[in-house]
Amino acid sequence: MKKVLALLPLAACLALPLVGCAEGEKTVTLRVSSWEEYIDLGGWDEAIDLESGDITGVNSMVDDFTEWFNDNHDYSVKVEYSTFGTNEDLYNRLSLGDTYDLVCPSDYMIMKLLAEGRLEKFSNGFLEGGEYSQNVSPYIADIFDSYGWTEYAACYMWGTSGFVYNPDLLVNQDDVSSCEILLNHDYNRSVTIKDNVRDAYFAALSIINRDRLTAGLSSEQLSAYLNDTDSATIALAEDVLKNIKDNVYSFETDSGKADMVTGKVTANYQWSGDAVYILDEADADEVELWYSVPEECSNLWFDGWVKLKDGIDGDVKRDEAAEAFVNFLAKSENAIRNMYYIGYTSAIATDTVFEYMDWNYGAETDDTLDYDLSYFFGDGYVLSADACNFDGANRGRQLFAQYPPSNVIERSVIMLDFGDRLSEINRMWINVRCPDLKDFNPAVWAIAGIAVGASGTGICLYVFRHKLFGRCRRKKGYEKV
Repeated sequence: MKKVLALLPLAACLALPLVGCAEGEKTVTLRVSSWEEYIDLGGWDEAIDLESGDITGVNSMVDDFTEWFNDNHDYSVKVEYSTFGTNEDLYNRLSLGDTYDLVCPSDYMIMKLLAEGRLEKFSNGFLEGGEYSQNVSPYIADIFDSYGWTEYAACYMWGTSGFVYNPDLLVNQDDVSSCEILLNHDYNRSVTIKDNVRDAYFAALSIINRDRLTAGLSSEQLSAYLNDTDSATIALAEDVLKNIKDNVYSFETDSGKADMVTGKVTANYQWSGDAVYILDEADADEVELWYSVPEECSNLWFDGWVKLKDGIDGDVKRDEAAEAFVNFLAKSENAIRNMYYIGYTSAIATDTVFEYMDWNYGAETDDTLDYDLSYFFGDGYVLSADACNFDGANRGRQLFAQYPPSNVIERSVIMLDFGDRLSEINRMWINVRCPDLKDFNPAVWAIAGIAVGASGTGICLYVFRHKLFGRCRRKKGYEKV
């Protein structure tokens, strides 16, 4: 990262009166699971305290929570923190009997778990007086209220989907303003799309309904078109995705980041948080990339903390510790740390977070545009941002990716749980991603045999990737259940 992390003093986290934990008191084990690389795990060489200018080390956020909690309660907590790779990975673990107290799935998986009766309500104290309830953006709170999630889920990070692109490689600058770039032969083998059914299906529906989506529909109408799971629509999506497959460089999960920075591809369909990371990495290499949200629509997504009934199981202290963990992450200084670490956008909307954004992206020249963030932070919160961060339409740089302007929000849609349509959509996805076996010739089967033999090596490389290759970015992917 080219910018140095700005943090308030850690003492601000520890401002509550200290209550020692008596020796021999019960220790509660809190089992927490979230996405890979989705919290500040520490290990930074240094950080800067904005008040004093002192350089101090940074611990793991989990360790900081444990210290804070144990100093402020009459019993201690031990956190068992683990990660998952996809929402379906988490769901399958739960189905196989793994037990967690607190997990952080995406919106549609929250819907699924809620419909199955697996979630525990947050306490009135958490909902009415905790750090999260006081600091969460009113915009986020309204959305969670409208979907009936407020009592069961606390938003952690949120964002949009769009295209990271290199403006110098575009044939026409408007090409990146639509998902149709995925079919545009001018970019044959130079664009990429996500290798998961939900993002790919959303892009296909954007293309199928392009004329309707750009006709000034209401948010309800947009949602109806982009959450259509009728059999005829699924069949149309399959045809579109097969054509996309013939045109794109690849369906990818994580390789799109490096492909963009190295110039291997022109545009990469990406989540906004990873877009920020890619733009930062490219800036370090003196390559200027941008992020564009398709004018048809964007997928507005949320990841949120939920308590699981099977984990909490009526344990009052474990329940209290789970809510304390969420509130600890909702402190302004901790929200900033996590945003800096992963590139994604926190649901927290305090003055401190706004000032951090101003410090990161505020005006450095006279050539500026007003960037209105009132919808997220409240009335009057406007940045005088560098003009290079925003072109006034549907594209911009890091600030645009982290906090989309209101005109983007108005054409963004939450993708709902597929429900009982999941199996049919999964079959469609298999048809897209797997070639027809009748087309295989003996030579292909021989190559396939070699590939199967090599897969063991690939699995080993994946399992030990952190040790072999160092820190990885989060993969916000999806798989079929």
